[in-house]
Amino acid sequence: MKVAIGGPLKLGFRPWVEGLENIPAEGPAILASNHLSFSDSFFLPAVLDRKVTFIAKAEYFTTPGVKGKLTAAFFKGVGQLPVDRSGSRGAGEAAIKSGIEVLERGELFGIYPEGTRSPDGRLYRGKPGGLARVALATGAPVLPVAMIDTEKIQPPGKVMPKLMRPGIRIGKPLDFTRYQGMEHDRFVLRAVTDEVMYEIMKLSGQEYVDMYATAAKRQIAEAAKAEKAAKEAEKAAEKEAEKAADKAAAEKAAAEKAAEQAGEKDAAK
Repeated sequence: MKVAIGGPLKLGFRPWVEGLENIPAEGPAILASNHLSFSDSFFLPAVLDRKVTFIAKAEYFTTPGVKGKLTAAFFKGVGQLPVDRSGSRGAGEAAIKSGIEVLERGELFGIYPEGTRSPDGRLYRGKPGGLARVALATGAPVLPVAMIDTEKIQPPGKVMPKLMRPGIRIGKPLDFTRYQGMEHDRFVLRAVTDEVMYEIMKLSGQEYVDMYATAAKRQIAEAAKAEKAAKEAEKAAEKEAEKAADKAAAEKAAAEKAAEQAGEKDAAK
């Protein structure tokens, strides 16, 4: 997959990378990245010599049909782990278990602390569950990663990607072993997550928003829905106004015609 996918990606898009020396040559480590695009999970592994395992939604592995089978084969080939997101708590526990298993094998585990792609290119609050609990349970170092401009390559709704150079900045490893054994303390989980997000913000230069990306997506969707409803109401009002204007014009024309006919009768008399 590194040859079949990584080679053409590097050749076609020529991603620039800073901080490759921070990736350990061996042993477990967590790559905690911002999430701007679907392509983030391809560009980051493409520039590394080591394999990176991300978790992916189970739908990528269970979609029926030829396209679904090809998608499942691809994600299995690049080492993605399916996680059922039907129950939020169950999904979180499955992600944590998967991450711990990857790290216990001495491999690299990739995770997006925001939990979903940024809806507008800004950096959102990290979710305190997965990243912090995996880091504290394993003692693995956390490397903050910033993906740069990947959202511009294939914006939502665009089929053909735009050929441009994305960037990847890899920060120095963060050691949280001082908190080991405290993975169930919510204040510690929040402190660890916020520290990682702060480092990602410094690397990416993104504007930070102190709310979850999922909540921002809901707000954007609700705003779009309200705007659509307002436009539909405006169009309906315009149609009603046009109908009223047409009716008034017809009544005026009828009145003028009646007056004209009455005048003609008077003249005939």
